[in-house]
Amino acid sequence: MNRTINIVISILFVSLLILYVYPNSPEFPKMLPDTIQSFEPADVETTLRRGYYTNLTRSEVITHYENEFNKDFIFLGKNIKFLAPRLNYPPEEAQTIIRDQTKSTFLEEIVHPFRESIYINGFEPKTEEYVPVIDGVRWRQKVIVRYVPSDRNLRIILSILTGASLFLILESFRFRNENKR
Repeated sequence: MNRTINIVISILFVSLLILYVYPNSPEFPKMLPDTIQSFEPADVETTLRRGYYTNLTRSEVITHYENEFNKDFIFLGKNIKFLAPRLNYPPEEAQTIIRDQTKSTFLEEIVHPFRESIYINGFEPKTEEYVPVIDGVRWRQKVIVRYVPSDRNLRIILSILTGASLFLILESFRFRNENKR
C-alpha cells in the first residue's frame, strides 16, 4: 500500500513540475522607462546582456524587472504567475556573474526555480569622475541586465530525475520503517 502511495505522490509531483517547467522561457525583459541603452562593446557582445543609463533608483529598477520577468503566462487557458525569489549578491560578484571588470554597487538575481533567471547589476557612482554623462546628459546609474535562459528539454529531464529521486527517498523511508518493526 505504501509503495502505491509513493508512486502516486511521485507521479503527481513530476506532473506538476513538468507543467511548471514546460512553458517557453519569457523574452528578454523590456527596457527601463526613461533610459537610454548603452552600446559599449561589453554591453552588446551578447544578446543576453544589455546595459542602460537611468535616473531611476535601485528599488525602481528592481521593481521594473520583477514586473517584467514575472508577467503572467497562459497555460491551458489559465493565467499563471511564476514563483520568483530575489537573491542579493555582494557587488564584487558582478565581475564573475555579469562580466569581467564590471563596476557595481548592487547585484540582484530574480529566479524562476528550475527555469531561468535574470541578474540586475547597478552602478551608482560615489565620486564625480565616474558619473555617466551621455550626450551631455548626467545619469544616476548604469544598469546591466543579464538574462540566463534554460533549455526546456533539460528542465523536463531534471524534473523527471527529481521525481525519481523523490520516489527513492520515500521508498528508503518506507524500508527503514519496515526494518524497525
